[in-house]
Amino acid sequence: MINTYTYEPVDATKAIAQTLDDKTWHEKGVGVDVLRLDLIHPVLSGNKWFKLKYHLQQAIQQQKGILTFGGAYSNHLVATAIACKQENIPAIGIVRGEPATTGSPTLQEAQAYGMQLHFVSRTAFNDEQLLMAEMALVYPDYLVVPPGGQSNAGVQGAREILSLVEYETYTHIACAVGTGTMLAGLVQRLLPHQQALGFSSLKIADRTENSLLSFLNTYAQPTTFSLVYDYHFGGYARKNDALIAFMNTLYQTHRLPTDFVYTGKLMFGINDLIYNNYFYPDSRILTIHSGGLQGNRSLPAGTLHF
Repeated sequence: MINTYTYEPVDATKAIAQTLDDKTWHEKGVGVDVLRLDLIHPVLSGNKWFKLKYHLQQAIQQQKGILTFGGAYSNHLVATAIACKQENIPAIGIVRGEPATTGSPTLQEAQAYGMQLHFVSRTAFNDEQLLMAEMALVYPDYLVVPPGGQSNAGVQGAREILSLVEYETYTHIACAVGTGTMLAGLVQRLLPHQQALGFSSLKIADRTENSLLSFLNTYAQPTTFSLVYDYHFGGYARKNDALIAFMNTLYQTHRLPTDFVYTGKLMFGINDLIYNNYFYPDSRILTIHSGGLQGNRSLPAGTLHF
């Protein structure tokens, strides 16, 4: 089913900090709040709006459309599609993989918002720098936005996320990590007593030298953040029964919807680290709900209880 929403502006005032009341966490002396960025818009939710904000401004100033990249269930693609629709900006989505007979619900929705879709092979898609350079030549009237908004403009927007909450009292700021764009913005706002934790949704073999670390190190001192690599559940968009069960329990207990690609893994990791005494007593953790539940649309009906 395709979502049909009245086009409406993003309302950042709806991003509440929800306290999760968990007995075991309380016994460990650890408090957890979730910044509900998923509430700011029905579609253009979470960190997607912040990472797109300055790209949209640039496209408007240059009188260009926006061209960007994603997979069949990309939160970024559908968010870009509706953002461009609302700003009356042409949008092109470069999609990883061959077109199916009927597109995913996410791609159908992006098309409903007016985005043109062009499919490329996975091999071509994975050569990101070459693909972006080619698209810039083929579509000179379009601003090329990297996957996930991974750019200076994306980081600049992500910096503004912590302005929505009184974050000074927290000891840790935690988020899911795909491209690292949001984490790069968050760490620039950290205070001396704070540490950022980024939970990788990708399976990364080399934990000391990889492209994600290289990107983050251009925006922050390595001592201000830590990447957590142990909760990818087999790799990007991979899952198992334990993760799905945890997500269902999390919703039943706290009415917190998550996705199995990003935020479900984030919250599973936070819970596991608390149980294993990673955090010292009196720690206060602010987790960022980055919105975007598109991946859940790939699951069989009834898998999730929300």
